[in-house]
Amino acid sequence: MKRTILLMAIAVTAVHTAQAQYATYNHDSPKQNQITVMETGTGAFTPEIYYTLLHNKYKKTAAAKNKLSFRTLAGVNLYNQTDEAEAIDSALVKRAAVEALNVADRQVDLAWLAEGDKVDGQMERFRRNIDRILQCGGTPDERERWEEYYQVYRCAVSATRDAYMPNAQRKKEYLRISEDVARQNETLVLFLARKQNAALTAALLDAEGAQPVDKGSILRGAMERWNESRYAVRGSQTDGGSGGDDGEGEETVERN
Repeated sequence: MKRTILLMAIAVTAVHTAQAQYATYNHDSPKQNQITVMETGTGAFTPEIYYTLLHNKYKKTAAAKNKLSFRTLAGVNLYNQTDEAEAIDSALVKRAAVEALNVADRQVDLAWLAEGDKVDGQMERFRRNIDRILQCGGTPDERERWEEYYQVYRCAVSATRDAYMPNAQRKKEYLRISEDVARQNETLVLFLARKQNAALTAALLDAEGAQPVDKGSILRGAMERWNESRYAVRGSQTDGGSGGDDGEGEETVERN
């Protein structure tokens, strides 16, 4: 029984609520005219006396400043921007393609494939000559100085390989490094030759200073060479048969 009464009460309340929700429409002609003028520029403001006295300036310009004209002008401008947008899009697409090629050119080190052997060869020759410094009589400080040069060039090669630059510029840098290493290597070779010659000269001077001068042996050697020359001249005259018996024991040398 209680459940039935509750259901009946809910049904009555729902019917009453449905009847209470209905649409109302109160037409306001002055507001409609104002909105029409603002949106499309057609119609007139009402009441006339109200706008003439209180909003006369707005009344004169409202029709010309309607929203429809601004919407139309905006649409025309947007339509005119279509060509510009397409041109910009085409330019951006072309630029993106160029930049993609630039990125690929900078990421792949093709210059090292072409010039790497030349640079490595120069560096290896420079390395071998540096290792000869102590053997040719150089000091550890001199070797350290040239070792620092070698490390500078190694750093330059490493920085060039890691740099973000086109392969054409990268190739120029490799060639510059190779030429500079070659010049330094020539200077190092001259330095080694000077050091080695100085060491050999010092060794020869030390050897000559250690041996005493034997003047007697020098004189005996000179006399032996003179006697050999004299006997050779006498033998040539005897074979020629000139001079007869009167010429025995006498040495003559005919000079033309």
